[in-house]
Order: sequence, then structure tokens, then C-alpha cells
Amino acid sequence: MTNPTEQLFVERKWHIFAALGSGIFLASFDGGAVRVVLPALVTEFDVDFALIQWVVLSFSLTQTAIMLGVGRLGDMVGKKPIFLSGTIAFAIGSVLAGLAPNIELLLFFRVLQAIGGAFATALSMGIVTESFPASERGKALGLFSATVSVGGIAGPLLGGALLEFLSWRWIFFVGPPVGAVSFILAWRYLPNTSPGGRQRFDWTGFSTFFSFLLALMLFLTVGERNGFRSPPMLGLLALSLIALALFIRTEFRVKEPLLDLSLFGNTLFSLNLSMRLISFIVSGGITLLFPFYLSNLLKLDPTVVGLLLTITMIFFGLSSPISGIFSDRFGYRLIATAGLVMLAFGCYTISTLTAETSVLGYILRVLPLGLGMGIFQSPNNSAVMGSVPRERLGVVSGVNVIGRTLGNTAGVAALGALWASRVLVYAGPDLTGDVTEAAAAAQTGALRDVAFAAMAFVALALAMSAWVLLRGPAVLHLRRARQ
Repeated sequence: MTNPTEQLFVERKWHIFAALGSGIFLASFDGGAVRVVLPALVTEFDVDFALIQWVVLSFSLTQTAIMLGVGRLGDMVGKKPIFLSGTIAFAIGSVLAGLAPNIELLLFFRVLQAIGGAFATALSMGIVTESFPASERGKALGLFSATVSVGGIAGPLLGGALLEFLSWRWIFFVGPPVGAVSFILAWRYLPNTSPGGRQRFDWTGFSTFFSFLLALMLFLTVGERNGFRSPPMLGLLALSLIALALFIRTEFRVKEPLLDLSLFGNTLFSLNLSMRLISFIVSGGITLLFPFYLSNLLKLDPTVVGLLLTITMIFFGLSSPISGIFSDRFGYRLIATAGLVMLAFGCYTISTLTAETSVLGYILRVLPLGLGMGIFQSPNNSAVMGSVPRERLGVVSGVNVIGRTLGNTAGVAALGALWASRVLVYAGPDLTGDVTEAAAAAQTGALRDVAFAAMAFVALALAMSAWVLLRGPAVLHLRRARQ
């Protein structure tokens, strides 16, 4: 790095990382903790589970839909003001959610939280990429992924403790103190890099992309419950496709597009982003089934189930920084491919789960899934973020987050629907209740089929990775594209 601003980022890199890390920890913690208290919210507000699900959905839909626009704003006005305003909004939304007297206001404040969360997290990966030299990028992004993992582990554990000893409201009161630490560190150490020149925000592109993602996410989430072939769901799918076509048309015509589609002309960028999407489809869909397997088939207590559900996150967190260090030393191609191979092996071991599997047997079978995701994500993130110009880091950081969220949602919808349909096939006409009440053989048979389907997805990602691997020596370090 040569100019003073870039040098300032490097000098303050660990302080900046602490600011971003505390923010991403809080976002990850919130996601895990909220899921723990959903049953308590059903009782507190005297509503059904279908409505309570929107405590989670309202947040994820809002955050995903605006993520790309936030990334573009960061590239236009600078990342520091966007991050600081997001941290404040998230903290305010958290306090108000904790004080919400009814479900309607709770949902409204969750939307406010989501807007703040998008502003605080959409740019984080871009800022990390900007703060560390290419020789340390993999390590930094690996530690960043590990921080997400720690938050995901702490959320259910601390959330459960707060629910048991205090109240569900306290999970939202954790936010402001952590947010204050993040805000102070960012205010003090994050350089204020305002791009030169006057730029226009692409409102047409933003509105069409927002409509596309919102309609698609509603189709994937609501359609799972109401049926993907029902007229309203087919209407949502049609709306998402129309909005996508309008978005692409707009981006090719405007001078300052929301998303520079020429980035996708970079084959390495497109392939690595596609592999990221596939990996989260696999992990999101498979991990959805673990609670049902542990509760319904192994008959374990909720506390034990909660602990076992952290296994994949623990090994994800342990392997991510190590993988990042190795990718800095040996190149991202080989390490990312190794992660996908481990992920495929994890899908295979999960296919061997039965109703007689011991707790230790379960741990050994799901461990490769967490390792594979951890080994793959760090070099993959480094590849995506390192293949674009500095002035596009904000919007690409948003695209990267969308890939994770959309992949998880699509995996839950697609692999969840596949599991339910295969249970019905294995159970036959004798099944009169819900698929979760089917015989153990039917549920494990369906789980095996889902695992094989996930392996097919990973095989597609491996084919892409093999193509990338053959493009050059595996030890060749990825160099950041500059314009």
C-alpha cells in the first residue's frame, strides 16, 4: 500500500478488526438467541407459531433485501458513517424490541434492528479486506468467520440462560453495551474515506433488486408452508423474475449502477461467488434437520440438543482462521478445494446416521461438515473480496452477505421440502400425522436422501473449484484487481 489512507488502515488493522468483530459478534449472537426464545414469545403474546416465525423472518428478509443498496452507499459516501449509523440504529432497535408491549411493535422494531444490522454488517468484510495486506487477508477473514461462529454459539447458550433466569426481553438488552464498544472503537480508529466526486444513487436499480429479493425470499420461506405450487406463491416467483429482468436492464443502462454487472465478467469472481452460494445451500438445508433428528429419533433432552447443535459451529470457528493462514501461504485455490472435499465427506457421513447412533457417533459424523465449511469459507471469501477493485469493495461485501443469506434460505426451503417429501414416500399411506411423527426408518431414510442430494450440490461446486484450480498453480496468491 502506498497512499497515506491505505497505510492508516494497515497501522490500525487490529483496532478496526475489534470494532467490526464486536459488531458481527452481536449480529450473530442476536440471530441465535432470538430462535431460543420463540416458544416463550408464543406464550407471552398469546399468538400462534406461524406469526411468531416472523420475529425471525422480518429481520432476515429486511436485512437481505437492502444489503446491496447499503454496500453501494458505503462505496459512495464512505464506510465509516454507514457503519456508525448502523451500530446506533441496531442498538436503538434492540432496546425498543426488548420493551415491546405486543407482537406488532416487536415485529416493527425487529425491522428497525434489521436496517441497523445491514448498515453495520454489509460493509464489514470490505473493510477487513481494505485493512489487511493481501499476504494477511486470508488470516483476517478466517478470524472474522470465527467471530461469527463464536456469536452463533453464544447466542443459544446465553439466550437460554437469560430466558431461564431473567426474561426473554434481556436477550435484546445485550445489544447496546456491545454496540457501544463497537461504536467507540470504530469512531476512534476507522479512517473516514469519503470517495471523491459526486455520485448518484441508483434508486431504480435498488427498488427492482429489493423487489426481486423480497419476492424470492417470501417464495422460499412462505412457500415451504403454503405450497410452492399455490397461485400466490407462483405469483411471487413470477414477480421476482420480472423484477430481476428489470434490474438487469436498468443496470446496463444507467451510468452509475447499483451493481456493476461487468464484475461478473470476471470468471474467478463469478465462480467463487457461486461456490459460496452452494456451500450455504448445503449447510443451511442439512443443519435444519439436526434438531428433529436429535429430539425425535435420539430422544435427547432439549439442553443436550442445544449443546450438540453447536458442534458444527465450534469446528467451523476452529478451522476458519487456520484455513485462512494456510490460504495466505499456499494460495486460496488448493485450500478451498480441500474444504469442499471435506464438506462432501461430511455429507456422506451424515447419510449414515440412524436411530441407533450414539451421541459420540453423531458428533463424529457432523464434525466433517463444520470442518469443511470452515476450511472452505476463508479462502473463498479471500478470493471473492480480492478479485474486485477497491472502490467496489462495499457493494461486493454486500453481495457476499446476500450469498450467505440467500443460500441458507434456499437450502432450508429446497432440502427441507425434499426431506418432507421423502418421509411421505418411505412412510407410505400409514402416516396420518405430521412428517416429524413418522417412523424412525422413514425419517432416517429421508435424511440419507437429503445428504446424497447435498453431495450432488457439493460435486457441482467441486467441478467449479477444479476449473479454478487448473487455471494456475495452487500456490499462486490471489492479487487484488485494481482499476
